[in-house]
Amino acid sequence: MNVRQLALATTALLATLSLAACSSSSGGSARADTAGGSAPTITVRIPDGGNSGVLALGRKDGSLDKALAKVHAKVAWTGTAGAFAPAAQELDANALDFAEGSITSAIAALAQTPGFKLFAAVDPDKLGEGILVKKDSGINSVSDLVGKKVAVWHGGTSEYLLLKALQQQHIPVDQVKRVYLQPNQIGPVFNSGQVDAWSTWGTYSIPALANSDARFLTTGGQVGSDNYAVWAVRNDFADKHPDVVKALYTYLHDAGTKQQQNPEAYLNVKTTSGPEAVSPAQQAIELPIDKALGTAQPIGGTQLAHFATVAQFFADQKITKGVFDVKPHVIDIDAAAAGTE
Repeated sequence: MNVRQLALATTALLATLSLAACSSSSGGSARADTAGGSAPTITVRIPDGGNSGVLALGRKDGSLDKALAKVHAKVAWTGTAGAFAPAAQELDANALDFAEGSITSAIAALAQTPGFKLFAAVDPDKLGEGILVKKDSGINSVSDLVGKKVAVWHGGTSEYLLLKALQQQHIPVDQVKRVYLQPNQIGPVFNSGQVDAWSTWGTYSIPALANSDARFLTTGGQVGSDNYAVWAVRNDFADKHPDVVKALYTYLHDAGTKQQQNPEAYLNVKTTSGPEAVSPAQQAIELPIDKALGTAQPIGGTQLAHFATVAQFFADQKITKGVFDVKPHVIDIDAAAAGTE
């Protein structure tokens, strides 16, 4: 998102552990003295934002470097942004300092290994997330999914949206077959007709809508989604460098506001051709979605109430064992920064 994210998972974990072995012994934030004996520079590891979004533009025009330089920090880009589950493993393994995901995937990850905290949230994407079907599928309502196969990614946005849609229509979950696949595996399976529907988010829905004869059966807004996008920071990093967390938050908030006002400027930041490029057909779909998205905000009472609703839903649906309390894993970004002044 832009604002707005298992053989491959095993490979990612192995790579993560390898990266962790190379991390500094002082908590993974590499520090090097700058010239003249001035304050040391903190290296901040963030997934590469790719060709679109606030991180992509911040990398190209230097605005992110400028924002972090004020707190003696700089970015080390690590890999590419994607599903949050592998990023959560990297946060836990001290191979990454920051990552963006969804509250659904964050709850599923925190319930297993609470190696990170949340410091910012973006309102749920009402337009770009949902359940896709083929235009000629004959599936015209959620009730038509009974007896059908729906591709999902376990324990995050994808599964959440499907279960919310079924609950809304009072359909027992065992009447719909969930086919668990990694997000980047689902497109070919959906296009070949091996599954009847695909529950997903904007990273995958927008190309599918533009290029794969797909349409939304229902969207996040229509199912009443509470699926906030969230920003996470590794626990040890948050404890040692709250000023850096605040600086990144401020950049994300300000850049997200600008993106909402002028989303065209945040597409095809690096290139207009090749596999990373957003095609004109995709742009036509994505621009209204980006305009409707909010920007990063502090996590306060309103967000926590919605997080608790998601946690209860996941417990009721047996995605997690019991209700997970998110609140102890949330940073009050204003209070944290004030404590460093």
